[in-house]
Amino acid sequence: MDIIVPYKIKYTNRKKKMKNPYDTQVGGSHYKDMAIQPSEFINKNKILFAEGNAIKYICRHSSKGEKQDLEKAKHYIDMIIERDYAK
Repeated sequence: MDIIVPYKIKYTNRKKKMKNPYDTQVGGSHYKDMAIQPSEFINKNKILFAEGNAIKYICRHSSKGEKQDLEKAKHYIDMIIERDYAK
């Protein structure tokens, strides 16, 4: 009978430092000049989806979507009102 010797796997404890995802913006630069990006604020405060989108559109309206972004923010606010305060 053959004896099976387990293969030894060498693990390294080198942790790669992840690049801060908020340092990169995919698709434009409309958040890069802000003191804090809306996505960072939303994620760190665990804000719900609709509230987060309203914040995002309000923050970027002057540098990207103008009036349409404010209309989108209003749409998300209307959804929040319906979700939380409909009688």
